[in-house]
Amino acid sequence: MQRKAYVPGVAVLLAALLAACTGASDDGSKDDPRPGEATASATVAQPGRYDTLPEPCGSVGQDTLDTLLPGIGQLPDEAKRRQAYEGDATQTYDTDQKAGCRWKVEAADATHYLFVGFERIVSWGNGVSDDSKAQEVYGGKVEAADLPEPTPSVSQKESEGADEESDEPEETQTSGGATADPSTSAASSASGSASGSEASSGSSSPSPSASGTPASLQPRTLDGLGDEAFLDDALGTSKQRTVTVVFRTSNVLVTVEYEEQPATTTVVPDSEEMQDRARNLAERLAEAFDD
Repeated sequence: MQRKAYVPGVAVLLAALLAACTGASDDGSKDDPRPGEATASATVAQPGRYDTLPEPCGSVGQDTLDTLLPGIGQLPDEAKRRQAYEGDATQTYDTDQKAGCRWKVEAADATHYLFVGFERIVSWGNGVSDDSKAQEVYGGKVEAADLPEPTPSVSQKESEGADEESDEPEETQTSGGATADPSTSAASSASGSASGSEASSGSSSPSPSASGTPASLQPRTLDGLGDEAFLDDALGTSKQRTVTVVFRTSNVLVTVEYEEQPATTTVVPDSEEMQDRARNLAERLAEAFDD
């Protein structure tokens, strides 16, 4: 009797263990992905538009160099003149990832320097595209430039002032509580506006910053140049001026540095002229990338 009672107990125990193992196996087959399933769902980073870089020393035409480097065409020695036009390539280990070229011309009144640099950004991180990495690198350059806050233009200030005046009631109260004649108020306002306009004659020009430089020539971001761009303008203690233009086109960053060092400290290089020259060169380089 005892032996017959023992056997059914063992059978029940074995059945319970078998059911538990089967359930665990079923749960595992549902939760665990099949081989290769996780890899297929991972985001694939997109490569950049450019996988090579142009040769920087050959990217600037002779006519442009004549403009940016006054006196280069009048160098007496033919060999030095040819070398001046060719420029000096910067040392690099991979010209398809980073390349640059420098030019220098000394003249009687000033020495001019020009640098053009190309940098192709490649993202080695999973899920990060080359363009996204290039945006990050470009953002670091903007932060390092420490561009000033944009200065409101005169038209913006006048517009804000007009909005504030429009909120005021048309009729004003006199000290005795009587309502002033609207025509009298209008005449008084017109008189004040006329005298104010006479005092502010010539205010249509760009408002200068604290340094005396017009707002339109301050370091700033630029529109219509590559995907994003900025310009920096710095005047050194010895009156040398350096204008830098940096722009990004897809996964390539382009840098143009244009510097003028006057022969004497009594001369200050013209900011507007140098900025125009540097921007024109940057625009030509951007167009060459688009071709």
